[in-house]
Amino acid sequence: MNAKARSGGEEESSGMSSEVLGESGILGEAKRGQVIRVAYVIAALDLTFLFMQMGVMPYMGKSLGLDSVGFGYLQTLFGVLQLVGGYIFGRFADQFGARAALILSCASGSIFFLLMSLSTSIPLLFLSRLPAVFMHGIPGAQKVITDMTPPSKRAGALGKLGLCFGVGIISGSALGGVLSTKFSVYVPAYVGLVGSLINTLIAMIWIPSQTKPKSDHHVTEHTGTSQSGSLFSIREIVRLMKFPGVMEVFIVKVFAGLPIGLFMIMFSIISMDFFGLEAVESGYLMSYFGVLQMVVQGLVVGKLASHCTEMTLLRLSVFVFAGVGLGMALMRTVWHYCIIAVPLVFAFSMLATITDSILTKAVPSSDTGAMLGICASVQPLTRTVGPTIGGVLYKQFGVSSFGYLQLMVNLGLFVYLLKGKIPLEEMKSQ
Repeated sequence: MNAKARSGGEEESSGMSSEVLGESGILGEAKRGQVIRVAYVIAALDLTFLFMQMGVMPYMGKSLGLDSVGFGYLQTLFGVLQLVGGYIFGRFADQFGARAALILSCASGSIFFLLMSLSTSIPLLFLSRLPAVFMHGIPGAQKVITDMTPPSKRAGALGKLGLCFGVGIISGSALGGVLSTKFSVYVPAYVGLVGSLINTLIAMIWIPSQTKPKSDHHVTEHTGTSQSGSLFSIREIVRLMKFPGVMEVFIVKVFAGLPIGLFMIMFSIISMDFFGLEAVESGYLMSYFGVLQMVVQGLVVGKLASHCTEMTLLRLSVFVFAGVGLGMALMRTVWHYCIIAVPLVFAFSMLATITDSILTKAVPSSDTGAMLGICASVQPLTRTVGPTIGGVLYKQFGVSSFGYLQLMVNLGLFVYLLKGKIPLEEMKSQ
């Protein structure tokens, strides 16, 4: 029954070309492609503004008298808000549509940067973090792409969002540094405010109110469809996790990248203490990561997705992650890290894209927003618990501990994926 229901859902989703906004048949293949490209633009701008404020936030906090402990609290608050808001945002997208969700995200970004530009004291700076609960530009763009692409093409379309990430990290970091240095630490907030307002208008004008067929629902006999109208429900999360293969893949998604996530949270300290880098050199290293991200997501992920099944690529990403762990355990210089960064970015990008694709295809289309919201909560969760766990690992065992942890966790997951029977349909992108 489950396989039949899932197959029926796949067939309905694959018929999307004739049904998406299909009551009048106005939006054809070309128009849907245009809407997806608009979603990419919104995501790229959103990430640019996000990385721009992340770069200047330490300096703004310091100018207001915020010490390192207080800044840690500020970052934790941001992570908790994103963690809580991820699932709520996804449920909102399911109930009100991807267009409404993107508008909510962009409008929240506008309020975020407005409050940030008015932050003349530490309490106001903390207050400016509150709109972050609904700032989820990437999940919003993922929802549009998921609704408007058939399952066989979903991995490639989602993978191209990595280009947006690369653009955001490079342009946002550079723009934030230039504006704050030449003018003021508040100027990036002004730019983010105007840019977020423009993003809101783009979403209102170019994203259609309905991005998926009204009839696109499939049901399994033991999980059913959503029965709750609330935006946050533990019962709904449990229901989604009961779909065949969802819990297993989600566990892999969370734990495969957790050790490297802890390392990246501590990277600002590691770059100074272990690698001996100056601030400018750390900026160059981040730009290098951005370029790698763009190349891998734009040229590699889509190509592999068209030739290999998603479970094969999932196993490959976990295996490469294990190799990255061994390299991290043995690295001694920043040049070693630059070499390791290539397979690291590949595994990280592949894991994120493939798991998002698998999970959104494993649940009814009416729940893809909630599923994407749960997926989007993984990184905020790492940012919330990471400083404490990462700090203990680094202080007690050194940089190599992150590598050994990465190696052991991913070797275990690789064996689990080889021997486990995850009930998912094997599919290649066309």
